[in-house]
Amino acid sequence: MSEGLQRCFVLHRRPYSESSLILDVFSEEYGRVTLMSKGARSKRSNLKGALQPFTPLLLKWSGNGSMKTLRQAEPISLGLPLSGIFLYSAMYVNELLGRVLMAEVAMPGLFHDYLHALTELAQAENPEPALRRFELALLSAMGYGVDFLHCAGTGEPVDPKMTYRYREQKGFIASVRFDNLSFRGDELIAISERRFVTKEQLQAAKRFTRIALKPYLGGKPLKSRELFISRAPRARSIEK
Repeated sequence: MSEGLQRCFVLHRRPYSESSLILDVFSEEYGRVTLMSKGARSKRSNLKGALQPFTPLLLKWSGNGSMKTLRQAEPISLGLPLSGIFLYSAMYVNELLGRVLMAEVAMPGLFHDYLHALTELAQAENPEPALRRFELALLSAMGYGVDFLHCAGTGEPVDPKMTYRYREQKGFIASVRFDNLSFRGDELIAISERRFVTKEQLQAAKRFTRIALKPYLGGKPLKSRELFISRAPRARSIEK
């Protein structure tokens, strides 16, 4: 049972029986939790429009199994104004959390990173920097520690003008070879600082987060990425 009302966001919802919903939520104090909301789809339910993704909520639930029962729900505010490529980008963030987070593992820091990412997407002109910053925050929260600022072979500080090749579980090692696992020193510094000024820095960050997230996502494609490509006309030039 949750201790009082908890700050939450709905990651995913699906119908259950004739009038209920099963909710996958991300809570500040309990992490990812699965809830049954009985009667939420009925015409008389006052929750019908509230239990939506990207709407800040206060939720309370009970139960000891893998699926809890929702007891109380209050929207904190209106849903964040997301549309077009920004909505698809936010859906991608939700799908990432649903796929990689273990159930009921508290990650309050990541909850704040998630809230910041949604807020940034609602205000940004380009979704990419927000997505890259959140992916890096997610990897860090899961314990995927990488030193972007030192050569793993020598321990020397990364030289902005040199090339480094990524080796899983080791880090970045100075190399003259340049392929999909290779990064310039200035790109590594930008990733470390979560500061993306140039298109090349954003592309390098995307390359790294895809490499790092692949073991967690497996071979199953992300539905939000497919939706992003198929429905957003501008998405082909700034694909996640």
